[in-house]
Amino acid sequence: MKAKVERVRIFDTTLRDGEQCPGASMTAREKLEIARQLARLGVDVIEAGFPVISQGDFDAVQTIAREVRGPIIAGLARCVPKDIEAAGLAVRPAGAKGRIHVFLATSKIHREFKLHKAQEEILRLAVEGVRLARQYTDDVEFSPEDASRTEPEFLLQVCRAVIEAGARTVNIPDTVGYATPDEFGTLIRYLRDNVPAFTSGEAIISVHCHNDLGLAVANSLAAVRNGARQVECTINGIGERAGNAALEEIVMILRTRRDLFGHVTTGIRTQEILKTSRLVSRLSGLLVQRNKAIVGENAFAHSSGIHQDGILKKRETYEIMDPREVGWGQSELPLTKHSGRHAVAVRLKQLGFRLSEKDINDIFERFKEIGDKKKFVYDDDLVSLVENHIAEVPLTWSLEYLGFSSGNRAIPTATVQLVRHGTKAGEREVRQEAGTGDGPVHAAIRAIDRIVGLSGQLVEYNLRAVSEGTDAMGEVTVKVRFDQGEPVVGRGASTDVVEASARAYLNAVNRYLYTRAATGRRTRARKDGEP
Repeated sequence: MKAKVERVRIFDTTLRDGEQCPGASMTAREKLEIARQLARLGVDVIEAGFPVISQGDFDAVQTIAREVRGPIIAGLARCVPKDIEAAGLAVRPAGAKGRIHVFLATSKIHREFKLHKAQEEILRLAVEGVRLARQYTDDVEFSPEDASRTEPEFLLQVCRAVIEAGARTVNIPDTVGYATPDEFGTLIRYLRDNVPAFTSGEAIISVHCHNDLGLAVANSLAAVRNGARQVECTINGIGERAGNAALEEIVMILRTRRDLFGHVTTGIRTQEILKTSRLVSRLSGLLVQRNKAIVGENAFAHSSGIHQDGILKKRETYEIMDPREVGWGQSELPLTKHSGRHAVAVRLKQLGFRLSEKDINDIFERFKEIGDKKKFVYDDDLVSLVENHIAEVPLTWSLEYLGFSSGNRAIPTATVQLVRHGTKAGEREVRQEAGTGDGPVHAAIRAIDRIVGLSGQLVEYNLRAVSEGTDAMGEVTVKVRFDQGEPVVGRGASTDVVEASARAYLNAVNRYLYTRAATGRRTRARKDGEP
């Protein structure tokens, strides 16, 4: 008799745990676009954020809950009433698809040194947290933080108690990436065999593994083999410290090794994996290493003559997956400068973007600029234009003109003309400065600093060619520190590398000024006694 195939839910926490990676902060617009792509990818749950930590996070979760259809939308909360209330209000627009994810540390080291609470108190707080969350939604998930270092007998008590209180998913986190596959699989089997709700299907076991020892994916798979039916993961494996289990790796292992995992399946549309990976990489500013499994540039590249010969004779000799399954090698018809606005709008829709008329008009203007500089505008070029548009914040400064001179026997010099946009509609002021530096990019940055009155410290600079050819569009990602604060990510694209660099730096400037102004508004509101 053929065994029943069970569904493994894919819980994506790119927008919550993934964003906690230093330097990966995203705007609400960027989070919304990633959430829409995650829905197209077919994830079961999107953990959209931690609503209580800031008004920005609350607004982002609420917007995703209102705008994105298909996946369950979850908000994270500690076992604290104000956290749970914020999460409940944020996910409310999702209706029956809203979930509150409550967590509380349970391990001995956390109880003694962080919480200063006994086991009995931890059990009481966990139960109270779940019961309060159930007042906002029927879909409550509970996580005993640092579960892999919690005494198994106490962890069993916690699972039983929170399920009785109303939790329908219990997540077992390997919070610090301490576990190994054998012991983590054994722990999941122990819980499954000793909690009746897990065996009856009344509640499901989830796992959330970190990659501190490089075992996040291996531990997640060991858990699936031993009864876990939800896996929490992120695109490209981004996340705190060494990151989380990589969604694309887990999904493709389950799909490729059906001899081991034929009893489970996921609802992921794998052809969307590469597109999702690139979107997250560009909007988070976290580049994907070339040799990254599934989505790295070298994942399906073969330079050895022996390998190339084998691939030509039969692909399966050196490829265990068809690259097209995950989105590589998709055919495209390039646009040209003669392509009209309607053709561009149709292509954007085909690529999966939902954009307003104003967005399309703005992107079309940049498309015409690029079309004048190169023969063909490929899908990757168009996607880059959209993603850079999404990354923009309300403009304080925009680039009007850039000119530069450089050479191995000349002092690199750049002249920059910026437009300062006022608070009144249509108000603008043009300013111009020149600067010198170690190269044209450095000179342009110095000129921008003189105009805007800031002195940014460039802490990271990355350049990639979006498409092929000598006229390829270059995409620059920078991280800039202003006033000794956290680095700000900026992005820019152009067929000219210096222009792309200047646009990326100016994007970081605008982000910093926008965030500083928003923080000032919230501070003044609190002083005035506003909610």
